Amino acid sequence: MPRTPRTGPPRVSVIIPAYNAMPELTRAIDSARNQTLGIGRIEIIAVDDGSTDGTAAELDRLAAECPALRVVHQPNSGGAGGPRNTGLDLARGDFVFFLDADDRLGPDALRRMVAMADQNGTDVVLGKMVSTSGRGVPRAVFRHNQLRTDVYSSAAYSTLGPWKLFRRSLIERHQLRFPLCRNGEDKPFTAAAYLNASGISVVADYDCYYIDYRENGQNLTRTAAGLTDRIDALRALFETAARYTRPGPRRDKIMRRHIQWELCGALRALPREDPIEARTRFFPELRRWAQDHCSDALFRTLTAPERLMVHLVRADRFEDLMAVVRDAKRDADRGHLVDKGRVYWLHPAFRDPAADVPDACFDVTDRLPVSHHLAGAGWHGRSTLRVRGTAFIEGLAPGPEDRTELVLRRREATDELRTAVLLGEGGEFTADVDIATGDGGAPLRPGVWDLYLDVRAQGISRTVRFGSHHDDGLDINTARRVVAAGRGLRARVSPYFTTPYGNLSLDIGPAPRGAPCEVTEAVWHPSEKGTLVVAGRLLPPGSPARDRGLRLRAEHADGRVLDHPVRFAAGHPAGAFTARLSVRDLSRGRWTVTLAMTGPGGARSDGPPRAAPVPPPPRLPGARWLRRGRPYYAKPLTGHGQTTLELRVAPVRLVAALRNRLRRR
Repeated sequence: MPRTPRTGPPRVSVIIPAYNAMPELTRAIDSARNQTLGIGRIEIIAVDDGSTDGTAAELDRLAAECPALRVVHQPNSGGAGGPRNTGLDLARGDFVFFLDADDRLGPDALRRMVAMADQNGTDVVLGKMVSTSGRGVPRAVFRHNQLRTDVYSSAAYSTLGPWKLFRRSLIERHQLRFPLCRNGEDKPFTAAAYLNASGISVVADYDCYYIDYRENGQNLTRTAAGLTDRIDALRALFETAARYTRPGPRRDKIMRRHIQWELCGALRALPREDPIEARTRFFPELRRWAQDHCSDALFRTLTAPERLMVHLVRADRFEDLMAVVRDAKRDADRGHLVDKGRVYWLHPAFRDPAADVPDACFDVTDRLPVSHHLAGAGWHGRSTLRVRGTAFIEGLAPGPEDRTELVLRRREATDELRTAVLLGEGGEFTADVDIATGDGGAPLRPGVWDLYLDVRAQGISRTVRFGSHHDDGLDINTARRVVAAGRGLRARVSPYFTTPYGNLSLDIGPAPRGAPCEVTEAVWHPSEKGTLVVAGRLLPPGSPARDRGLRLRAEHADGRVLDHPVRFAAGHPAGAFTARLSVRDLSRGRWTVTLAMTGPGGARSDGPPRAAPVPPPPRLPGARWLRRGRPYYAKPLTGHGQTTLELRVAPVRLVAALRNRLRRR
């Protein structure tokens, strides 16, 4: 490998703790030194933690051929925290990335993550994790790219592993280090970084980190799973979450993860521990966590089995807790009782005087799962959208008086429309939405309408968002149509699946009269930052492209107009075209984006040049850039019933950004 001279501090310090890590170690280091970021901008710090196989010799061999690799040999510390701390003490990079010796990086991972942090000023960047061996990886947080978020408004806190990009100044400012525990030492460190970060970014459109089991099965998560190896790290995790949050809803959101995963996970593990250790050492500590960190508001959000365990541990009922945990699988499917509009889990302790457990521990009314599936959506008649699927409350059979309804709610408004569904066998249903008369005989108003199902059984009603479960290959775009909406009006109806959850919504707006073209897509260019790409086709299909004078137009609220040329696809039968708009060139203010006919044939005899709106895409994020050293942003305005894409361009308010940062602490 060619030796690239280093001209300054590295951008990234990749820290690799290694203990008996052969043969995967070589692959891990190769993945770090072959990054597209460039070996001259990376330092690799590999710490041999007292290995007894060929790890030490392999590290020395690799270091001899790669000057960016620094190797440290130290006595065994008993876990990954010690060697990671050694690496932190030596790191000089702007960022730190922790790479485990049995994992590997995607070739473009560090470049993408560094760019994301630089562009958005964030302190932590999560890169999409994947596994080729069946090892579980987080999915919810990686549904889409997130330029800037936090632990309160994203699923980032669900992954507390250290395989992320951390800004080193954050680590040193708060003197963050890993506790010296055998297992779980990564969680307190990552939690502290999250809770002190100025912002978090997510790279979800590239496989950044490959996590797998070792060939010999000796991953620490497998060999050190007992409470003896985990209790110290769990204690540090609860202390960290309490230290960096204040009592209230935000702390409850953070603690809910720890109560459900760490506390309840430890309670379920108690029967596998030594009986004396379980009673005298672990149980008192777990009881302390339940009393100190599980507020009453948080308690009510837990599942019924979790509430029962937390209640028993709070009440100092060790034997009852052990019995509940041992019989958990047998008791999970004991059915339900409907009583006075509430549904209760029929656990043996429910309303047993000897058990003395409140009914609230068994109430599952608001947590009953609703099984729902979208089979299709298509047009029935001129203006009626027909939705087909299945829906039922699991565990409750519908009664003769129960009626399921399809509910439409207009976003950013109070409008709500309901229509009864035609139920069939197995919860199958059909529901009709008449765009022309659905609002009490009037057309549905322009805007975004979200679809819900109000499913009822035995007097119990559960309302759920609808559409996230649907047939594979269902193309909802085929249901787009311009319909007659009554009173001489026409409406554009665009069903789509929302991002990131994939629920069904309807975007309804007035249909443009005499529009010269139709927009098929509006997205950010994948490599040219801040460049909007609009694709479409001429109307009517097959119209000749020459002499059409079509332009992509950005119009400021003060009347200023900027036109951009379009590029037609040679020989395309439908007159397909693309156009680019660099938002970096737009001045501050509010800009409307349309496609306008400005050349011959573009003007109507009764008005201005014909134009087609560029609809606001439901999945278009914002963009950021630097202008004369000051950060600017362009934010699409959506969710307010707009039928045309509007962009707000403005400088980032540094004082407000700082205030928000302090408020999050």
